[in-house]
Amino acid sequence: MNLAVWIALPAILLAGGAYSVLTTRTHDAPAVVPPPIPVVVAPVRQQDVPVILSGLGTVQALNTAAIRSQVTGQLETVDFTEGLSVHKGDKLAQIDQRPAQARLDQANAQLAKDQAQLANVQRNLSRNLPLLRNGFATDQQVTDQQSQVAQLQSAMQADQAVIEDARTQLSYTTLTAPFDGITGLRTLDVGNIIHPTDVTGLTVETQIQPIGVVFTLPAADIQQVMDGMAKGDLKAVAYDQAGTRALDTGRLLLINNQADPATGTVQLKALFPNPSRRLWPGTFVNVELATSVAEGALTLPTDAVQQGAKGPFVFVIGKDGKVASRTIQMGQRQHDMVIVTAGLRVGDDVVEQGQYRLVDGSMVSPAGAGQVVDASAASSGMLP
Repeated sequence: MNLAVWIALPAILLAGGAYSVLTTRTHDAPAVVPPPIPVVVAPVRQQDVPVILSGLGTVQALNTAAIRSQVTGQLETVDFTEGLSVHKGDKLAQIDQRPAQARLDQANAQLAKDQAQLANVQRNLSRNLPLLRNGFATDQQVTDQQSQVAQLQSAMQADQAVIEDARTQLSYTTLTAPFDGITGLRTLDVGNIIHPTDVTGLTVETQIQPIGVVFTLPAADIQQVMDGMAKGDLKAVAYDQAGTRALDTGRLLLINNQADPATGTVQLKALFPNPSRRLWPGTFVNVELATSVAEGALTLPTDAVQQGAKGPFVFVIGKDGKVASRTIQMGQRQHDMVIVTAGLRVGDDVVEQGQYRLVDGSMVSPAGAGQVVDASAASSGMLP
């Protein structure tokens, strides 16, 4: 054996021993099992769910009136506060009554004059009738007096009509609220002359309790709504523009008698009591109309549904604690709940939160919402 071999032999033996030690240690070390992934678990439930149609609507007052004068005169007082509630018949303003009162007094005086003349003619007629029978009065004289009585009676009826007209004109000098509502901005100050021809009037009163909402639905939904109306009143719920906060609950009043062929939609009107005045005329709201009830529907939280290449799917948790993705078919999806029409059974447990770390076969453990890492942070590269 040459010298090079003797020199290399110790190094070869040393390397072989080290490899043997490392190999022995590698085989002896147990396999590392990753800990279960915490997720929020939701069961598949079976329950009766309202069938909902949704549409965008505009809040409209049932009654709106511009408060205008029917007579010309000086505005003496304004008896309402802008933006506050008034009741039907409440006094809103006072116009100078003196001209109207004078015309009423004149009409009453004319009536009193005609009444006095009528009484005098009737007394003369009552005296002449016996004289006519005895030949001491002429037939012409009695006939004239009877004609005068009829004329004066007609004149008194005309006087009474003039009095009613004058009394009506006098009532127009007091402006009152035509219904319960809220007053708007005042457009005329005390001391100004108010006219029936004023464009803006004194103010605008709007009724807000109850209040209406006009919203639109596809024309294809007309039959569904009509079928629901045939069974009774349909419940309508108004939500804010974001569709997250319920503002009031009311009922459907009507379907408009004509659909719009240009848009393929139809207008509907719902009535809301609006006790908290959350619905304000002119604002936009989202309306949900319950037309029927889906009995025994399978439901899931909306957050449990994921979107994949083959459509919506969920992670179903098996008895061994491992998850498997399962494609599902969905029906109605409203707010935080979705109806499942195929792919799941009652009692299945699915992952509601924490899906972003899961693959088929991942081991999971139930946890509270606060223990599950937010997926948005992970997607931003902040979490593993």
